[in-house]
Amino acid sequence: MSKPASLGRVEFILLFALITSLTALSIDAMLPALPAIANTFELENINDTQLILSLFVLGTVFGELVFGPISDAYGRRFAVIAGIIGYIAGTLLTIFAGSYLWLLLGRMLQGAGVAGSRIGSRALVRDLYQGEEMARVMSFIMTIFILIPMVAPAMGQVVLNIWGWQAIFVSFLLMGLLVLCWFSIRQRETLTPEKRIPLSLSNIVSCTKQIVKHGKVMSYTFVSGLVFGVMIVYLSTSQDMFASLYGRAEQFPLYFALLAFGVGIAALVNGKLVMRFGMQVISRTALLVVLVFSFILLVFTYLGQGVPVFASFVVCLFMILFGVGFVFGNINAMSMQWLGGMAGVGASVVGAVSSTTAVLFSLLVGRTYDVSLYPLSIAFIAVAFICLGLLRVARNAQATHL
Repeated sequence: MSKPASLGRVEFILLFALITSLTALSIDAMLPALPAIANTFELENINDTQLILSLFVLGTVFGELVFGPISDAYGRRFAVIAGIIGYIAGTLLTIFAGSYLWLLLGRMLQGAGVAGSRIGSRALVRDLYQGEEMARVMSFIMTIFILIPMVAPAMGQVVLNIWGWQAIFVSFLLMGLLVLCWFSIRQRETLTPEKRIPLSLSNIVSCTKQIVKHGKVMSYTFVSGLVFGVMIVYLSTSQDMFASLYGRAEQFPLYFALLAFGVGIAALVNGKLVMRFGMQVISRTALLVVLVFSFILLVFTYLGQGVPVFASFVVCLFMILFGVGFVFGNINAMSMQWLGGMAGVGASVVGAVSSTTAVLFSLLVGRTYDVSLYPLSIAFIAVAFICLGLLRVARNAQATHL
């Protein structure tokens, strides 16, 4: 069997955008189906459907802890392929779930599997690119990747209306099979045998201690987790907000795509600006944008007694997500660039801490949703303010590669 060829830049970006999109697709395409799933399993509290998203992310924590060391010991290809196979297995479990518990278990397995592909691919990108160039590549990957979240709710709505919510998971299965075949055939290994770190508990503990003590890496990691966490809150409540607050359930996929477009524009623009201004400056400015428009949204929410005028809601949320797009375009590269030769374990620790932070934050804030915009606007304000402080800590921390 011939060795996979080295991918060109365009094919590399397309393939890794698709791999990255498995996470977003598995979350966003489910949004229109949450009420139907609640009805199927006779859930008493609609907020319980948030577990479909939160436990998926929780599954990624376990996957990240496992696949990071595997990626450093056995190579990036092995980690990505094994992760996708795990994702496919979890998807099959959700398709045939006979109870809500089995559905949630399948979602956790999906999350664990997708973590393997994400960790392996992130470490692979780190093998090939560094610094601002890595941020540039990640921004272009994000630009392509955002197209799937834009159309995912619409796709989920169409599939839901024709075949039911189980068919949405069938589409995940087909996507997983496509990614598995494409990656297996086309992507070569980037971690040579002499650079691999043997899989042992002592090595993992040693690497983890170094990473946890690294001020820059951990500051950026918590920024990533908090931003991801507040996005989970937004995603898990967005369908109900459009339906219950504004009576626009049928137009939800369209408005969701419009708002996601703000993230896509930011990712594309970031790829152009990052080489000129640097990741730190752009991320700090983006968080200020999030802070300002979140405060404006809170004011409109107060004036509207919990429900701002629809136009002000859409405009403010578009600008908030526009700022979030810049943060997502840079923060992973900012944490990964200091990991040096332990990119696999580093991606594991960074991903696990980030995902745990996101899950805890989303579970805490998501339960406060009271069919108003107060919880979401306050959550965005708090996250932006805390993350600005963390970026300041990172900027003053010692600049050393691991």
